[in-house]
Amino acid sequence: MNQARIYKAISRAAITISMCACIAGNSIAQTSDLTPKYSNEFLNIGVGARALGMSMAQVATVSDVTAGYWNPAGINHLSSRIQVAAMHSEYFAGIAKYDYAAIGKAIDSSSAAAFSVIRFGVDDIPNTTELIDAGGNIDYDRITRFSAVDYAFIFSYGRKGWPGKNTTSNTHQTIIDPLQRTNRFRWGVNAKVIYRHIGEFARAWGFGLDAGMQYDYNRWHFGAVAKDITSTFNAWSYSLSDRTKEVFQNTGNEIPQNGLEVTLPRLVIGAGRSFDIKKITLLAEVNATLTTDGKRNVLISANPVSVDPNLGIEAIYNKLIFLRAGIGNIQRVSDFDESTYLTLQPNIGLGLRIRNLQIDYALSDIGNVSDALYSNVFSLRIDITGKKK
Repeated sequence: MNQARIYKAISRAAITISMCACIAGNSIAQTSDLTPKYSNEFLNIGVGARALGMSMAQVATVSDVTAGYWNPAGINHLSSRIQVAAMHSEYFAGIAKYDYAAIGKAIDSSSAAAFSVIRFGVDDIPNTTELIDAGGNIDYDRITRFSAVDYAFIFSYGRKGWPGKNTTSNTHQTIIDPLQRTNRFRWGVNAKVIYRHIGEFARAWGFGLDAGMQYDYNRWHFGAVAKDITSTFNAWSYSLSDRTKEVFQNTGNEIPQNGLEVTLPRLVIGAGRSFDIKKITLLAEVNATLTTDGKRNVLISANPVSVDPNLGIEAIYNKLIFLRAGIGNIQRVSDFDESTYLTLQPNIGLGLRIRNLQIDYALSDIGNVSDALYSNVFSLRIDITGKKK
């Protein structure tokens, strides 16, 4: 009798799991069809000239305050008690501006926190919806200007050791010294608040969560971060005047309605290894980004999961000079004869450390693959309170 009950329970569990799997699969497929493929895409541009010079291969070895963006587990290796970073770049001949700033602080020998701000915006956009007055006359004084801006506020927390276990290790190393971390596990989480607005016409608030981990074994380094693990929901609200709605209707444009924009989860995994050659340390890392919003124009394109790989290399001389290169943005491009071929984007960069100040530079999109020619990127990183004990 007991055995019969066990078989019955197993059968019920199997049926329940199968039904849940079917429902989850259908939900993902339906959500993938209903959600935009490039929601909150400004959060995928990248931060820090070091990362951009390495084609964004960072998830396994990032170990400074920019880890709040790349992988929150990495903020456990800040090289000082407080560290700040900033970056500015421009797109489309300066029309769009991209800014980033972050501050990180070591809480104790086992944990750290960081706060990051990202702004991507186009300013001084002419609003011509009121150009023609009620009498049908053109009045250029009626032209106003507005901005379309996306903001992200990222709160990060990271900790050494397996969750639930206490660690009292005071040993501390950074990537510039050169990844001598053995058998260590780190984890971290992000809470993201998104604010987007288009002048006075539209606003959206969103919230999302990330979770990441890093593990080092001798000179091997592994990492993974799950972004938007619960999906990120942007709630859009629109405020259009009657005149603007009339202009939209007369010009054949759809009047937008309040609603939700969903950013589906993505997983970034990576592995890296460091080598010593006298005063030079070489670091190589490969990452793969797995998206869940359907087919994308990447190396491995499938539905609902696509895979986008990237590779980065860094050479460190005497902990002072950094040379970097990377390959990413691998795409299949269709030719006029309907044949396809692969393209890729090479990037290069360099860095210089002067005491507590590090200056990084990246020349991105040098392959002229896309139209987003932001080219030169500079970033700064400062340790402002001395080395962590």
